[in-house]
Amino acid sequence: MPVKTFRPLTPSTRYVTIADYSDITKATPEKSLVEIRKKTGGRNAYGRVTARGIGGGHKQKIRLVDFKRNKHGVEATVAAIEYDPMRSARLALLQYADGEKRYIIAPVGIQVGGKISSGPAAAPEIGNALPLKSIPVGIAIHNIELTPGRGGQMVRSAGGAATLMSLDQGYAQIRLPSGEIRRVNQECYATVGQVGNTEHENIILGKAGRSRHRGIRPINRGVTRNPVDHPNGGGAGKSKSGGGWQQLMSPWGKIAKGGKTRHKYKYSNRFIVVRRNGLPIKVK
Repeated sequence: MPVKTFRPLTPSTRYVTIADYSDITKATPEKSLVEIRKKTGGRNAYGRVTARGIGGGHKQKIRLVDFKRNKHGVEATVAAIEYDPMRSARLALLQYADGEKRYIIAPVGIQVGGKISSGPAAAPEIGNALPLKSIPVGIAIHNIELTPGRGGQMVRSAGGAATLMSLDQGYAQIRLPSGEIRRVNQECYATVGQVGNTEHENIILGKAGRSRHRGIRPINRGVTRNPVDHPNGGGAGKSKSGGGWQQLMSPWGKIAKGGKTRHKYKYSNRFIVVRRNGLPIKVK
């Protein structure tokens, strides 16, 4: 998927880049596989803002994606490659032999008319979903389950790919795109291949309006506010990086730069072999 640029006829087109959508083969989604998305504006059930900077944006419909891939032993044909406004990856519409249709995340190399299957007996080919114990070591995978039967939770964004490193004592060691090496139950399913739309990272919004189309509203920095509004506010003039005396933090006092948010002794630490910073994790 190439990225399109424009002649700088206006200030925004100097920087804007967009996808050319040449990989899309079907413009409208499958009606039976979409739901209306009701926007919240960042507010909870009490009407209170719990997530700042959210509001407006274009209407979107949720595509019901099959992350479980639990239709084992039934071959499917790729009917179309579609756009999904809710995610960076493209979707592949599958037409199963029994007439059912499902969406999956489209991997690199998938083509309309291709055949795809899932289950322990499936071949380790692009787009097929297999248990980790049935996938050859060293192969690229995505849409990886953390708990057998729950559905894929890891490596689902555009261009993402993990590597199956080894199988030992009922667990598979997987190197994730972040560099973290993690142990996952070998009964968990994963899909073979790399997630498609690999050029997504090269897209530049280029103007504020494209953020507003996505429902992202502007937020002022804390150091530009008054002391009553933010812990980093105030000062007799500009104070870069908080003025040198206070820690940069959120409006509610959580450290913003460098503060660790993961629980030190989280239960799932036992499954992490190497953290994404390259250090082994301490388990207690």
